[in-house]
Amino acid sequence: MNSKAEKLEAFSRLLDIMDDLREKCPWDKKQTLQTLRHLTLEEVYELSDALLEEDLQEIKKELGDVLLHLVFYSKIGSEKGSFDIADVINSLNEKLIFRHPHIYGDVEVKDEEEVKQNWEKLKLKEGNSSVLSGVSKGLPSMVKAYRIQDKVKGIGFEFHDAEDAWKKVDEELAEFHAETDLDKKEQELGDLFFSLINYARISGLNPDSALERTNIKFISRFRKMESLAISTNLKLEDMSLEQMDVLWEEAKTVENSKTD
Repeated sequence: MNSKAEKLEAFSRLLDIMDDLREKCPWDKKQTLQTLRHLTLEEVYELSDALLEEDLQEIKKELGDVLLHLVFYSKIGSEKGSFDIADVINSLNEKLIFRHPHIYGDVEVKDEEEVKQNWEKLKLKEGNSSVLSGVSKGLPSMVKAYRIQDKVKGIGFEFHDAEDAWKKVDEELAEFHAETDLDKKEQELGDLFFSLINYARISGLNPDSALERTNIKFISRFRKMESLAISTNLKLEDMSLEQMDVLWEEAKTVENSKTD
């Protein structure tokens, strides 16, 4: 691993490169906070893919891409006379020190949960009007629900255990089945999803990761189905559901044999 001096040198070189690109590259010169925004989201999702696959080399690459964007935004901020990368880092340093009084102060905590509870209380002291102020409007719905639940947990608004949370899932499922009006049924479906996400969170499961793994698994099996159909000179669109079910089970068998 690199020494602290080598890490600082590498970061300094990145800042120099950013200065060069902003001055000399036609594409980099034209970028704004808004044109970079959607590209940043893409990079973060690519990092998420690498994290799910636990591909360390790909994680390293994608972290670099995300870091570039952070430096790019800071460069634009400095051009506007608002902030630069040092301001960004110093602000972060101060926030981390303030929110960790059990490290940089005389506060004592028993465990991780007390740390999280103190974190939310300290955020209110910083001027946040609500515990939920830090939940981004732009988050995907499932991630947003998870963050909402995790934040209100910080002030004690939480089921006692996973069993109590599952009772809420059963309750919401019954209400969903009982509703016949389509608009109200959609609302009940939202309540059901929210309660199921809450149960997963309390149980120590990440619903977003779980669903994404299922998405990846489905795509892999479906593509295998397509390959199996082609190998028998058939097309899925010409097959009955029963015939496709046979190929689906065959694809599952092939997939399971690879993981054994």
